[in-house]
Amino acid sequence: MTSARPPIVCLLGPTGTGKTSAAIAIAGRLPASVINFDSRQVYRDFPVVTAQPDAEERAACPHHLYGFLPTEEKMTAARFVELAVDKIEEVRGQGRLPILVGGTGLYLRSLLSGIAPIPEIPGEIRRQVLDRVAEEGPQALHAELSRTDPDYAAKIHPNDTQRNARAAEVYLATGRTMTWWHTESEHAPAPYGALKVGMRIALSDLEPHLAARIDVMLERGALDEAQAAYGRCPDPDAPGWTGIGCAELLGFLRGELTMAEAREKWVRNTRAYAKRQITWFNKEADIHWFAPGENGPIADLTERWLSERG
Repeated sequence: MTSARPPIVCLLGPTGTGKTSAAIAIAGRLPASVINFDSRQVYRDFPVVTAQPDAEERAACPHHLYGFLPTEEKMTAARFVELAVDKIEEVRGQGRLPILVGGTGLYLRSLLSGIAPIPEIPGEIRRQVLDRVAEEGPQALHAELSRTDPDYAAKIHPNDTQRNARAAEVYLATGRTMTWWHTESEHAPAPYGALKVGMRIALSDLEPHLAARIDVMLERGALDEAQAAYGRCPDPDAPGWTGIGCAELLGFLRGELTMAEAREKWVRNTRAYAKRQITWFNKEADIHWFAPGENGPIADLTERWLSERG
């Protein structure tokens, strides 16, 4: 069987389920490069807090779109697609298989299904929303979002200034929710044939691993990393600080939380995020599910799939 669409492999699933190790297992069988699609792992200042691949993992095969964005810059799904397409073509030009690895479902869906053509937001509406954020905080916008677009609200953190403001301004300007724009509007698909491989684990089994993983991050200098980032970018509203782990450590650095409270909140928010990821990916079609650690069978499937494509 042949396909005109160039192949890519997508390794997806909740945080902490061994997606990078699965990608490296595939790269051990055939020439491949890893391309990140995690919205937090793009930030340069937080390699430990966001669990970016370490030096040993990066040495196993080329890795792209990790740790390049400064804390004060925002990443959007549209910008991600532009960067990812460029990297996919670069990797293909090198004769290597692009393996997309991450847990930000919206980014992957946007790449494979196209970006919703949301109209330009009038400046007056944008200023109105930003004024509300300054006065009431992103939590107020998130509470409204939970009523108007509960599916999208479940995917973002109440403290995420950028995404809550974006959802509010889009709804005000268009009368449509973000969920509608991402699922109902007309947009063209990207020209790739994708093998989607998911890591499936019960949240109750994943939860103790997530807590232990956070303790390892703290042992490896997560707090020092956040302290250095705070010295470079003390703006608490900067996009890089909205990520889980970053926000909690910032709360400690600003004297708003004790270290014990910051850790407890980090664990709790990570669990809630993993739950949202599991819910999102369970709704996706055409995913081949594996348990974390089944790297050999994942590599076998990839080789079979590529062979069948001709």
